[in-house]
Amino acid sequence: MKSSSTGGVGRSWQSTATVSCSGKRIQKEMRELNLEAPPHSSAGPKGDNLYHWVATLIAPQGTPYQGGIFFLDIAFPVDYPFRPPQVLFKTRIFHCNVDSAGNVALDILKDGWSPALTISKLLLALTSLLSNPDPYKPLVPGIAHLYLEDKAKHNELAAEWTRRFAR
Repeated sequence: MKSSSTGGVGRSWQSTATVSCSGKRIQKEMRELNLEAPPHSSAGPKGDNLYHWVATLIAPQGTPYQGGIFFLDIAFPVDYPFRPPQVLFKTRIFHCNVDSAGNVALDILKDGWSPALTISKLLLALTSLLSNPDPYKPLVPGIAHLYLEDKAKHNELAAEWTRRFAR
């Protein structure tokens, strides 16, 4: 009896080449991060799962987030680097580009992703987002409005949230 074109009854097969290539790419990026991580950040696998990482960002000085340590989850798709990783802030943050569930509005995590980008470059972009929020592409319009209308009040609230949740 012949098996079906999916490799057997009720089975769907995934290309091992895709998993293998993505795993090799992730391992290469992990080695590079271990040698030279971007300033004020770190990242690596959560346990022994190569496709699920934890990252840490130490907020830049001169921002309302300074002194804060922010933890993020990074989940790699099996077709990485051809699709971007999913990034979630696990530490609460008062930021117009990060919603209450931790989702991040950042172009390189959506349409601006390129296989030339790396986790190292992503960590730099996330750190930059703490210094330079984008109120014109917000996930939280109310925070974006406050940022544009009363930056001092915005910064006061962002600093308060940082003291409460990121220390």
